[in-house]
Amino acid sequence: MTGLRNALALVITLAAINTSAAEGQSVVLASTTSVEASGLLANILPQFTAKTGIVVNVVAQGTGQALDTARRGDADVVLVHDPEAERKFVDEGYSSTLRQIAWNDFVIVGPSSDPAHILGSKDSAAALKAIASARASFVSRGDRSGTNAAELRLWSSVGRTSEALKPEKWYHDIGGGMGQALNAASAMNAYTLTDRATWLSFNNKGSLIIIVEGDPRLINRYDVIELNAGKHGAARLDAAKVFAEWLVSTEGQQAIGAYQVNGQPLFKPSAASPR
Repeated sequence: MTGLRNALALVITLAAINTSAAEGQSVVLASTTSVEASGLLANILPQFTAKTGIVVNVVAQGTGQALDTARRGDADVVLVHDPEAERKFVDEGYSSTLRQIAWNDFVIVGPSSDPAHILGSKDSAAALKAIASARASFVSRGDRSGTNAAELRLWSSVGRTSEALKPEKWYHDIGGGMGQALNAASAMNAYTLTDRATWLSFNNKGSLIIIVEGDPRLINRYDVIELNAGKHGAARLDAAKVFAEWLVSTEGQQAIGAYQVNGQPLFKPSAASPR
């Protein structure tokens, strides 16, 4: 009986030590602005911390900036949504572990007056071509974000390069986040490309409505990227791995899928079946 009590005491002591160690840990997440602005991170991170004791400090940036933050060693884990930039990051040796956690979609929003006459279209490239032909105001984030990259790929598909667009008076490159772009579009009665999650969370819509949606080219995938210990050192990467594993776990996926704004889910969990 004494031996059993001693064994139980040892287990309890070790659990307490592990809990104390976890509670002293923190990681820096370099994240795209859309998962922060939508309220997702504010909703799910307390759940993760309550389970593990690990605090996640968020640096919300456009995807390009978030990846650069990780390149400098100023982040421990990354959550972004630009497949091309992510592949380059992996190819450079900064990571070998990239997993999709969720998806939603982009939409083109614009004034209800719809000067380009594209309301209801499901062809995003044709819609941009019509906006350019009408010389209707368009707001671009211009911040190397995943949304900005998606927008520029669409423009490129209709023969418009970023260099050719910038001098155009109807094209407004603001160099800001999604909220800033939506505020600018609302103030100018302009079109812009936005992720649906931020749009649903945005309160200053003014005359803006969803103009174009449902194009397969507008799928928006979010990936968690673990960093290469050889490039970053392993000081906090173990805790970062715990966070990445939680995001793709059943519990993490349920937390992502349960988050709603005005009764609408903003992200569709996809770790088990990547899009």
